[in-house]
Amino acid sequence: MENMTIVAVDAMGGDNAPAEIVKGAVDAVKEKANLKVLLVGREEAVKKELEACGNSLERIEIVPASQVIETGEPPVAAIRGKKDSSIVVGMKLVKKGEADAFVSAGSSGAILVGGTTIVGRIKGVERAPLAPLIPTRDGVSLLIDCGANVDARSSHLVQFARMGSIYMEHVMGVSKPRVGIVNIGVEEEKGNALVKETYPLLKECEDINFIGSIEAREIPNGAADVIVTEAFVGNVILKLYEGVGATLISKVKQGMMTTLRSKIGALLVKPALKSTLKSFDASEYGGAPLLGLKGLVVKCHGSSKSSEVKNSIIQCISFKEQNISERIGKNIISSK
Repeated sequence: MENMTIVAVDAMGGDNAPAEIVKGAVDAVKEKANLKVLLVGREEAVKKELEACGNSLERIEIVPASQVIETGEPPVAAIRGKKDSSIVVGMKLVKKGEADAFVSAGSSGAILVGGTTIVGRIKGVERAPLAPLIPTRDGVSLLIDCGANVDARSSHLVQFARMGSIYMEHVMGVSKPRVGIVNIGVEEEKGNALVKETYPLLKECEDINFIGSIEAREIPNGAADVIVTEAFVGNVILKLYEGVGATLISKVKQGMMTTLRSKIGALLVKPALKSTLKSFDASEYGGAPLLGLKGLVVKCHGSSKSSEVKNSIIQCISFKEQNISERIGKNIISSK
């Protein structure tokens, strides 16, 4: 098929590999006819899980990789030393053009190092940020950066805003995405040195719909479509978001089971409640793309189950069809 998207998937990465990874890949291929998956990992282990899934699909192949990079390993040494690891082999498939994207729930550090050294950054891109979608009152927002660049500069944050805007417009279909920078107040003069330096630069960018500073409490209300920050703050926001979401779901379920009346009430509101609680589930949005690379790399949660793996694989289709890497490259060059 001419418009087939080929996604290499790290079958050995994550707490639940290879079982949940393989199941997610099988589910993705069943759902999307224009998708082919290359499962990268230890052949016998992957084959066993495919058989357990009853897979007979032609659009799933196994690419052997004998090594696994563990979470605690030094990322640079692991990428250099384990040439036959599932992460290195998978990323090389993207570099060689044999896959359009690479998805992994494995070592975050190894994925970041491999993304920049194997797949490579687009010319002109200074740093590659991780950019997950997070739920808001009316939909989703893109949080950029959430873990890749702790010591970011103002020029990096401006590029994050550009890349995030392109992603939200062309992948998520948001017209003129609103861009906000995370701050301790909405006034322009507030913030640390990085925010104060970045704010006027974003104001000057005519191609960015910059709406100013946003406080963390406004993020769940959908105050901005693209939320720009450096990785330390972004990661704190993301982890707090996930923790509050999990706690909320748990408390609601617990509350519904306390009395007979609450159980009856729960049955009446079950459809609406199920939909609302589902919106707080991180697995619904897939992993975080590492933007600014020559090919797509997606980092899933280490604890990913099959649903998040499936959604992470499927999001690669829109990324390829909308030529996001090419659009980012043209935007960065034109802004110089």
